[in-house]
Amino acid sequence: MARSSSQAEAPRERWGSKLGVVLAVAGSAVGLGNFLRFPGTAVNNGGGAFMLPYLISFLILGIPICWAEWTLGRLGGRFNRNSPPGIYGAIWPSRMGPALGSLGLVIPVIIFMYYVFLEAWCLQYAIEFFSGSFSEVFREATAQTAAGQETVDAVVASAGAHFESICGLSADGSVFPSVVDGAGLTVPMMFYLVIICYAVNFLLISRGVSKGIEFFCKIAMPALIVCALIILVRVLTLDGIERGLGFMWNPHWESLKNPDVWVAAAGQIFFSLSIGFGLILTYASYLDEREDVVLSGLT
Repeated sequence: MARSSSQAEAPRERWGSKLGVVLAVAGSAVGLGNFLRFPGTAVNNGGGAFMLPYLISFLILGIPICWAEWTLGRLGGRFNRNSPPGIYGAIWPSRMGPALGSLGLVIPVIIFMYYVFLEAWCLQYAIEFFSGSFSEVFREATAQTAAGQETVDAVVASAGAHFESICGLSADGSVFPSVVDGAGLTVPMMFYLVIICYAVNFLLISRGVSKGIEFFCKIAMPALIVCALIILVRVLTLDGIERGLGFMWNPHWESLKNPDVWVAAAGQIFFSLSIGFGLILTYASYLDEREDVVLSGLT
């Protein structure tokens, strides 16, 4: 009896503000799925015409699933269940409930495993940029240009070779390309950067929803918006931007007759809204019971 009383008095962790949960959900959605995957998917599926099946999928597929995940997550939170297996177990009190919900736990773990490497790549690029060593990558390209090679081709080739060296795209397929010198085996910097990224992620998650994830998102999301605006201005001022925008957005209406285009649009919705991965379920479980999930989903 005393045990159940202490459990009832235990404070339930919640989001500190509505802005915090909105930024956290936006942070999970605004990633590679929108920055990199969406442009390529649009170009390969009709350009501007792709927006028609994309918007239709958004209305009839994306929003309903989003509302369903917000509702299920908040319902599970009433029973102090804050993970997909626990939430599905509260809704379906049998062995099948947690088993089905485990998919919402396995998928984010798999995504996290390779996203940490992407974070480490970005971190190394940032270190090289602010230290000034990144400019050395293009010195050889500049020298080749003076010998008659086109500037763009030389820079692209040099940047590509540097990217392959960072990502470990070597002949032996090793993720961390080791360097052997006279003193023996040298571990590359990328190994340490991956460890740092794992540690930072663990620290933020261990601090909980309000003091960890929400605190970080209130700093990282505004910074991401500023960086995106800087990149946008830079892209729009490049030479030949009209041809680039035309290549991506000129509609090819005949592509709408291809069912693969509609399937691609439906698949892109899951990446754009971050639905089906178990993240919204988990975030929604920390909502207040009186929170308007319809409004939160649209936000």
